[in-house]
Amino acid sequence: MEIALPPRVPRRAVAALFIERQHLDRPLGRRLTRANLTRFAEDVGGIQLDSINVVERAHHLTLWNRFGPFDRRAFERLAYRRRVMFEYWAHAACLVPVGDFASWRRAMLDYSSRNRGWSRFLRRHRRTIAAVESAIRERGVLGNADFARPAANGRKASGWWNWRPTTHALDYLWMSGRTMVHSRVHFQKRFDLAERVLPDAALLEPVSREAFGRWHLRRSLHAMGAATETDLRVYLSFPRIPRGERLATLRAAIAEGEVTEIEVAGDRGRWLALTEDLPALARAGRRRQPARGTALLAPFDSFLWHRERTERLFGYEYRIEVYTPGPKRVHGYYTLPIYHDGLLIGRLDPKTHREAGRLEVRNVHFEPWFAKGEPPPAAAWGAVDRDAALAGVATALRSLATFVGAGDVTIGRVSPASLGAALKKALA
Repeated sequence: MEIALPPRVPRRAVAALFIERQHLDRPLGRRLTRANLTRFAEDVGGIQLDSINVVERAHHLTLWNRFGPFDRRAFERLAYRRRVMFEYWAHAACLVPVGDFASWRRAMLDYSSRNRGWSRFLRRHRRTIAAVESAIRERGVLGNADFARPAANGRKASGWWNWRPTTHALDYLWMSGRTMVHSRVHFQKRFDLAERVLPDAALLEPVSREAFGRWHLRRSLHAMGAATETDLRVYLSFPRIPRGERLATLRAAIAEGEVTEIEVAGDRGRWLALTEDLPALARAGRRRQPARGTALLAPFDSFLWHRERTERLFGYEYRIEVYTPGPKRVHGYYTLPIYHDGLLIGRLDPKTHREAGRLEVRNVHFEPWFAKGEPPPAAAWGAVDRDAALAGVATALRSLATFVGAGDVTIGRVSPASLGAALKKALA
């Protein structure tokens, strides 16, 4: 009997479909509407939140890279008033599409049993959890600050009302789906009961654990276009599904024809794709150019959730140096990868000086192959027009400055220095 060989696709096909699914085929080129925001969140699976605000909030940067300088108030209305999305833990803390609520509801209900680290806390602080939930039920929307009771001497009270147990109780109630994030004030979460935040969705029956595993697999594969088993584990990293359970789900999906094993040229590992995506992979492999435009990616962009995958597909090594001591940093505190026409050509380290109305770019580092005018590594679509790329970086910086309310852009050190004058001229 003849054994069918797995489909063979070029690496550039995987990279191109990944770019399309991440909505980076036209960076800064879409308009923020309810439909476009929903489609983006559904395609990537989640928009990561982070508190660092040295340039702009991470989720705002991620959205700017797709929609250009959008109206933040319009986004807040869509996310927190019209409830196009809700907050939950997908890769990390994320905004996820409301249409996925029934699936994530399964993860919420399983949270206590799947996260054994809570068992000791639950035994010791059941009164805290009950009291916090009761307070929200009676008083309405509350945040952590509402539970910090000062003592007579001005210090916070101790016991089961003090800051630490209450914070954990709020987190547990959120993660287990008994409350949801109602809104944010100065980026601080404020909670309400789930049935008051999403009355209709809260009535939905959660999917079964088996159905959740299949949904989780489909969601990840769709977002990446094609992926290795490691990619699948790292992309949507929550919940931590046991390896045996993940493999059983994958085997069933392959046996039923929902997922197909593929071979990626130049890679010995096993790759997987949704069977329905095989035509899309074939089309992506025939594209002369996967993207047109320049972006400055947020460190927590879903495009970078698995950095080892980024290196495999694009030949680009990236590390967030926020947590690296200053003297040991190589590229800067909060570096943004420079993305141009589907390639990662460098990185820059910006800072928004809000009172001065200035966007400072402290360091710019271009990849050696780009600086030397060599062909790009890994996924390649021909030579890069260096002047056009520098003009694209300048355009993206002006757009970012507009978005963060800066009237002036300054550039510090450029590496290699030979590209500094050309970049500054393009910006001027």
